[in-house]
Amino acid sequence: MNFTIELHCEEDDERAVYIAGNFNQWKTQDASFQMQKIADKKYTFEFTNSEKLTKPLLYKFTKGDWSSVEIDQNGNRTENRTAEVSDGKKIDFVAKWRTNWLPFKADFVPQIKLISDEFEIPQLKSKRKIWALLPHDYEQSKAKYPVLYLHDAQNLFNEDSPFGNWKLDKKLAVMSEYGIGDIIIIAIEHAEKKRLKEYNVGKTKLGLGNGKQYIRFITDTLKPFVDEHFRTKTTREYTGIGGSSMGALVSIFAGMMYPEVYSKLLIFSPSLWVLNRFDIFSSPFFEPKKTKIYLYGGKEESTEMVEHINHFKDSILKDKEMAKKIDLNISINDQGKHNEEYWSNEFPKAIEWLYFRD
Repeated sequence: MNFTIELHCEEDDERAVYIAGNFNQWKTQDASFQMQKIADKKYTFEFTNSEKLTKPLLYKFTKGDWSSVEIDQNGNRTENRTAEVSDGKKIDFVAKWRTNWLPFKADFVPQIKLISDEFEIPQLKSKRKIWALLPHDYEQSKAKYPVLYLHDAQNLFNEDSPFGNWKLDKKLAVMSEYGIGDIIIIAIEHAEKKRLKEYNVGKTKLGLGNGKQYIRFITDTLKPFVDEHFRTKTTREYTGIGGSSMGALVSIFAGMMYPEVYSKLLIFSPSLWVLNRFDIFSSPFFEPKKTKIYLYGGKEESTEMVEHINHFKDSILKDKEMAKKIDLNISINDQGKHNEEYWSNEFPKAIEWLYFRD
């Protein structure tokens, strides 16, 4: 017995349409469940052996991930669709598709709290602005939350940033609607003119950096403060660190220096070119633990970005014992450039994979 879903769209584009549901663990870009385009704004998909499907059928339509899922005429989230396979066929209608996790609802925007204008960094004898982005309902909840430490706070949600920003507040607002926004983000300002030196670990092509001291600050000083003053899940299983460019590079070293603290690394467009060698995880002093690494890069960033990412990946996976412990997700954008817009686009996908998928 077969069951057919026919989809009609009011708005459409060139991207393929997929069905995600309780029949494929809600995978949003499952090639086995890509719909066939049969006319302008019209698609179809046939389930074979439908008698084996979970009943009732629960599903949604997407353009490849949750950032491009179906929405209603007013830009609101739609509820899961249902179907009885015994009916043989169902005709559905989609008004619009979400684009890059937007639009967002103001009610879901995270609370942004300035932890300090001048947070002491004893390891570097300096001070810094640090923010906490808390779930929108943090004050009404008693829940504890996983934490992600991010660098370059100036470029994460500041509308006046000269380089643009990641739109973290807006992205987290939409993510909350889909159950992947319950997370605390700790955003640490960079050191302006001293940024490169602060994010540079050890001796590289940039010279000798202060990255180790900076990592020790986050791990030994900032994290205990955050765990004391906010409702966090404190263990490594719920703790991550990440950033872009040099911020990504210092995050890699944080994972290497403190594998007992960080189990999730968000690595966007890492400045691997500054390293003298790629096999930084091969240190005899490094004892890897089970760690998830989301590694992103764009082909339009430089002639070497993707090549360096592949070298780095190979250096991790060549050690069989390490390969068993490192869960690596590689994401390459063919059009990706080295800027905040592309990192913003990638952020929700990384968070979903790092924190909300087993």
